[in-house]
Amino acid sequence: MNSLKQRVKEFIPNPIWGLARESWLLMRHWALWPGAFLHPLRRQSIGRLGKFYNIHQGQRAFILGNGPSLAHMDLSKLSNEISFGMNRIFLAFANWEYRPTYFLTVNDLVLEQSAEDIEALKMNKFLSWRNRGKVSHDEYTHYLHTTYERPRFAQDVRGRLWEGATVTYIALQLAYFMGCDPVVLVGVDHNFATKGPANQTVTSQGDDKDHFDAGYFGAGFRWQLPDLDASERAYRMAKQAYARDGREVLDATMGGKLNVFPKVEYTSLF
Repeated sequence: MNSLKQRVKEFIPNPIWGLARESWLLMRHWALWPGAFLHPLRRQSIGRLGKFYNIHQGQRAFILGNGPSLAHMDLSKLSNEISFGMNRIFLAFANWEYRPTYFLTVNDLVLEQSAEDIEALKMNKFLSWRNRGKVSHDEYTHYLHTTYERPRFAQDVRGRLWEGATVTYIALQLAYFMGCDPVVLVGVDHNFATKGPANQTVTSQGDDKDHFDAGYFGAGFRWQLPDLDASERAYRMAKQAYARDGREVLDATMGGKLNVFPKVEYTSLF
């Protein structure tokens, strides 16, 4: 499909191709709009999301990535901190007394293959609206309208959020909406041993070396290869948005390869 797309682009002038793409994205956006904003469950979520606006204004928050470095960090220090856990972070709960304040996932394959685990979580959880049928709705569930297209940083999470090729970017938008400052990243290694085309769906053939648990995306689990370039673009947008508001994002990941945010040593924060 991609090769066909490339061949078509060779015969169409860039301005026309760009206009056609933007028109297609706009039509797609309007096609999704009624369900994403008028459905009773989404209307309920939009109302409930409003209660999180500036709920943590001026308070520090931590966003937990799921890289291998997370397994070597003392997360008990976060017991009294605001924090966001993402995707399959619950695999670590058996070994932790600590629990994140919030849970977040918008990944189609994670929601599809981890539905029971996500349903069992008794904490405020933020899930993508398009995947509402994969996980049973409960009192803890809040739906976000997230999309792959049309890059932006949303200051209000009740509208559309761009995913930026990483759930961490959604967490940064949520933390911004909640008024958090500063926001500290941990476990965002931004480095993958598994190589291949960005966003390609693959089935894991063995232990997972790219996350904190060997069974995170273990044998038989389907997942999408990372798009680090798109993620970095998103992170830069987040950095600018926070800076415009006089706020800051810090990176306390041990040995992380991300070079967008100022680095800080984790233990120095306590």
